[in-house]
Amino acid sequence: MKLSCVAAVLAAGACSSAIVPVAAAHDSVPSWGHNEAALPLVIGHRGAPGYRPDHTLEGYKLAIEMGADYIEPDLVATKDGVLIARHEPNITATTDVKAHPEFADRYREGVNVDGALEKGWFASDFTLKEIKTLGAVQPLPERPQQFNGEFEIPTFKEVLALARREGHKRGRTVGVYPETKHPTYHKALGLPLERRLVRSLRRAGLNRRHSPVYIQSFEQSNLRELDTLTRVKLVQLVDAWDVALDGSLLYESTSLRPYDWTVSGDPALMSRTYGYFATNAGLDEVATYADGIGPWKPYIVSRTATDANQDGNADDTDGDGKVDESDWELALPTSLVRRAHRRGLEVHPYTFRNEEKRLASDYAGDPAAEYKLFFALGVDGVFSDFPDTAVAAREAFFAG
Repeated sequence: MKLSCVAAVLAAGACSSAIVPVAAAHDSVPSWGHNEAALPLVIGHRGAPGYRPDHTLEGYKLAIEMGADYIEPDLVATKDGVLIARHEPNITATTDVKAHPEFADRYREGVNVDGALEKGWFASDFTLKEIKTLGAVQPLPERPQQFNGEFEIPTFKEVLALARREGHKRGRTVGVYPETKHPTYHKALGLPLERRLVRSLRRAGLNRRHSPVYIQSFEQSNLRELDTLTRVKLVQLVDAWDVALDGSLLYESTSLRPYDWTVSGDPALMSRTYGYFATNAGLDEVATYADGIGPWKPYIVSRTATDANQDGNADDTDGDGKVDESDWELALPTSLVRRAHRRGLEVHPYTFRNEEKRLASDYAGDPAAEYKLFFALGVDGVFSDFPDTAVAAREAFFAG
């Protein structure tokens, strides 16, 4: 898919019958009641991690200041059963725990997290009081490091309070979009997430159908359980491992299928991958317990690579000495958004980032071009590491 084709999608949608015209895309954005104009949501993915360490009150606040409609805390449980905001149960890469000699004996190896054996320090081995002595750090070296260790690890209760407080200050609703991280893992520890999450929402006055809350998960059984516990919106996340040279999606390791399917022993579930959720049958099933899907972006627009020497690897087509997404070209969009909408499901793809190495060559290094393409295809929201860029792109697209 050449840049001229991306431009055609944005201008008239005439590049392919598989591409939704811009006018139709505007018409197809459902009025879900998430904001006054029914525009696609901007979701501050882990806060504003392009500028601050992931999952900190400071990062969430910055996302809100930048105009994010929702902030997204990933939830794991401490030893004493408190929900905290961390990307994974393994806190080695996202905190300064390695610099705390008093916790050296908490280091563990061979910890099974959804079938992958990990080593490091794990949230479930720490009480909340101990967690509060740690500082958050930026796990990606190319992003700002000057805030490492400055901000503490927030509880879910604190995130909810921040959203309410900042919303009141700005005269608008700020939603919260929690993810239950590794539910099967937590249940095996005796620290199930679901009732703790719903209890927190209820205490905050947010356990209602029209509360500004979405709950997301990569697993299915816990979403089915949550469907019996709460009326807030639920979203089935849809993962994959990687993209093949021809644009097809690859499924391996922990990104093969929902882990609750893997441990179920059910032959039917064991025969499926995450790709099942993108089929018509899978979407029909999701619609029985959830309100939307959160697919990895290539489910909507994949990418292809050149392999001139046929070594099985993508070529360095831009000649910068390394191979990354900027060496790939976009494939034609799929029909996933349209098919999900037909079933009343919202579509919130992840994750949008600004770095050129994470943008296909068609975008010519402009992250706004990626947002605009997905807006043209009718998505209902975007998970962004750079909420300011997402908000600006949305304003520019819908003002045109």
